[in-house]
Amino acid sequence: MSTLLKSILLIVLMAINFLSFSQMDAYQIYTAKGKKTTYKKLVKAADKSDIILFGELHNNAIAHWLELEVLKSIAETKSVTVGAEMFEADNQEPLNLYLSDSIDVKGLDSTARLWNNFRTDYQPLVDFAKSKQFPFIATNVPRRYASKVYKGGFENLDSISVLEKTWIAPLPIAYDSSLSGYVEMLKMMGGHGGDNLPKAQALKDATMAHFILANYNPNSTFIHYNGSYHSDDFQGILWYLKLQKIELNYLTITTVTQADIYKLSDEAKQKADFIIVVDKDVTETY
Repeated sequence: MSTLLKSILLIVLMAINFLSFSQMDAYQIYTAKGKKTTYKKLVKAADKSDIILFGELHNNAIAHWLELEVLKSIAETKSVTVGAEMFEADNQEPLNLYLSDSIDVKGLDSTARLWNNFRTDYQPLVDFAKSKQFPFIATNVPRRYASKVYKGGFENLDSISVLEKTWIAPLPIAYDSSLSGYVEMLKMMGGHGGDNLPKAQALKDATMAHFILANYNPNSTFIHYNGSYHSDDFQGILWYLKLQKIELNYLTITTVTQADIYKLSDEAKQKADFIIVVDKDVTETY
């Protein structure tokens, strides 16, 4: 081997070495027990699930990207029904009009209560569902009813109209105040709002579970997007789903941020079947 060829080979090897050491990962996926796993294994588990709860951090760019990628991956082999906390049940009609091309995105924005980050973070999900002719379900309770519960408890819902009751979970709302998610909520808020604060959260969880099951098709996978706190620790929405349909195969995903993504914190373990750890320095969407 000539001296020139040896030099070129050495430079190439040094470059490969440099690239391998300088590569930076934005996220790492773990199992509930804290074992590193892969995107491929997450999708394999998702393919076997009836209902998937994908818990996000609402302003996390990596979470939003992975939400779309998981949806695309499942759609390669299965029919999918999509649902999301970000759309309230009384906005299903304008959402359907958008999905059927009867109105454009401006029309949707003027007739539905879209989140401020809809265009960047949720429109890609809706548009993909639209391109595949997948149903997209507005699962969340209209916020005014959560506000009613916060101000006066579940009994405040007794006086709403028959039509309004079609936008919430059937009454009476089952409620377990001992669930750690609701207990922690009270602690975080220093007791502000009293028992009605977690009850308002429970109304959201119950309503999302209700509309997931009402639109679940045994011949397809239902993937639901929600804030991670609505499904963390296998509670929230999942508790209400299992209360009605314990026999279904559920999968939960959550998103957390850490300074070190290569070791899952003890606090994050057992939060979900799969935990996506995102580098805390990743740019936020708002």
